[in-house]
Amino acid sequence: MCDPAFAPLGATTPAARLTRNHEPHDSADTPASLSAAAPPQLAVPNHLLGSRRRRLWELPSQALCPVIGACLPLAVLRKRIGKALGGEALVQDYELHCGAIHECRQRGRIAELLHRELDHRYALAVRQASRLKTTLQLRDWWREAAAGAEVAGGLWATLSHPRCDGLLQDEVLQDIHMLQHQVGSSHRADLQRIQALAHENGVLASELGRAQQRSTQLIAERDRRIEELLAQQMRHRAELVLRDSRLAALQTELDTLHATQPALRQALVRERQLLEGQTRIHQLEQALQRLRRELRQAQQEAARPADPPPAEPAQALPETTLPAAPVPLEDRSVLCVGGRAATVPVYRRLIEARGARFLHHDGGEEHAVTQLDATLAAADLVICQTGCISHDAYWRVKEHCKRHGKRCVFVDQPSRSGLVRALSQLAGPAGPEGGATSSSFTALPPGAARSSAERP
Repeated sequence: MCDPAFAPLGATTPAARLTRNHEPHDSADTPASLSAAAPPQLAVPNHLLGSRRRRLWELPSQALCPVIGACLPLAVLRKRIGKALGGEALVQDYELHCGAIHECRQRGRIAELLHRELDHRYALAVRQASRLKTTLQLRDWWREAAAGAEVAGGLWATLSHPRCDGLLQDEVLQDIHMLQHQVGSSHRADLQRIQALAHENGVLASELGRAQQRSTQLIAERDRRIEELLAQQMRHRAELVLRDSRLAALQTELDTLHATQPALRQALVRERQLLEGQTRIHQLEQALQRLRRELRQAQQEAARPADPPPAEPAQALPETTLPAAPVPLEDRSVLCVGGRAATVPVYRRLIEARGARFLHHDGGEEHAVTQLDATLAAADLVICQTGCISHDAYWRVKEHCKRHGKRCVFVDQPSRSGLVRALSQLAGPAGPEGGATSSSFTALPPGAARSSAERP
């Protein structure tokens, strides 16, 4: 879609259009061509110059190319020309540039539209340049603008300024011509740097991707570890709550027991003291027994004659006819299992009167049955009163005596006469195995008459 007013872009032949459009370029390529195309202009006094800014179509043809090419981006130029044509300019960028230069040589719709675009785009530079009143000031301002970043704005504001004479115009066009060469070379260097930066960016992007992947894995591992620790913390809290609940329940139960049985604590203390006392008594009895043996041995050595007469050999009797030796009670520990609390002092006097040490266990009524094993281990002889002990104590006494070969006499009913007979049996001859005879196990507690095979 093309407007007839924009004929050089589509109506003329390519050769004619290129020839016509290249006229300003050819005349502005070098300073020599500029001098050949346009005669050198002399400096005009400032008072002879007007105060009105020059329009785009009032600029010389050699100034249109740098103004349109440097001050208007191609996208903006194509958009403005398309708006002027009422559609889209279907030409290449170079043909668009040349056609715009051709149209701006005289006043027209496209020239006015581009002039307004330049004034609007570089309004700040135009206002700054409007404060300058002389050509010398305008030249200094242009040199500062050319050395800075706003070259396009300075170019348009300088060329359109009313104080821009022919000499300043030539200087501006020469500066912008050389600046375009520098921009082209720097553009190529920038392209090389951009390629190098693009390669470096690709390498860094790949490294960044790997680093992000590692970071994602580490974060996932950290989250998994945090979840495990949180789960472990919850389990430990549950265990702690359960333990505290059990501890509180046990403390409540203990307080209840103390409230219902005030003497329970005192009984536990007495039992502990009793155990300590029995251990101490056993140690003292062992020490006393050792001292008595040493004393007896010393008395025997003192009473032995110096030169005893040789004894005549007696005819050895068969082993089967030798009588069993009686068991002495002196310096022996006699344990009495069972018995009432009132008869314990009587038992103690009877046993200690025969030179033995007295040990006692009530058979499970007040003393713990578990203490019976330690008391049995400290005893040498045992008297078990089966009528007033528990079944557990009875079986403990029987099995211990059979296992360790200790003499044991079982008494049916606790009494003084029964204890005297039991002591006589203990002091009498020992059985074939040194333990209690079969008749000693005839007296059993009520309900305890069962064989050892029925023992649980």
